[in-house]
Amino acid sequence: MTSLSVPRFGELLAPYISRVPDGSRPRFLALLERGAAERYRGWAVEVPEHADVLLECSRSEDEIADRIEEAFDLDASLRHELYAPLPEATRTYHDAFAPHPLWDQLRIQANAERQGAHAWRSIAAQHHDPAVVGVLLGCSALEEASADRLDALIAAHAPT
Repeated sequence: MTSLSVPRFGELLAPYISRVPDGSRPRFLALLERGAAERYRGWAVEVPEHADVLLECSRSEDEIADRIEEAFDLDASLRHELYAPLPEATRTYHDAFAPHPLWDQLRIQANAERQGAHAWRSIAAQHHDPAVVGVLLGCSALEEASADRLDALIAAHAPT
């Protein structure tokens, strides 16, 4: 097995995230979480024998997005700035997976979940509202749970 190069998604997506006003960035990340949920649903179709795990991960991504959207108000005047970089960011995210076979894509995604957990913890460390910090730390835990699910699925799939 060759070594798999996993992108640093924060760096990869930084040009798009930086175009979003600071206060709206968690909402932008929530939109990316919804994109990841779609990705999981696509993988569930590709490997229906593992759909239960992949769809559970998809639900977690949607739950993260729901929690962030509830915790961070959307400033309607910034709606364009929030959505404008999304198509390019989504394309960049998908392109990072494209050259890899499915099981390597899942390995990359497990790592991406851990990167996402770190990102939510980093945002929490800078936030002043304990309720929002709790939401962010809960999102981090959901990311790590998905990573653990993927790791277990990959380990069970590995040839013996």
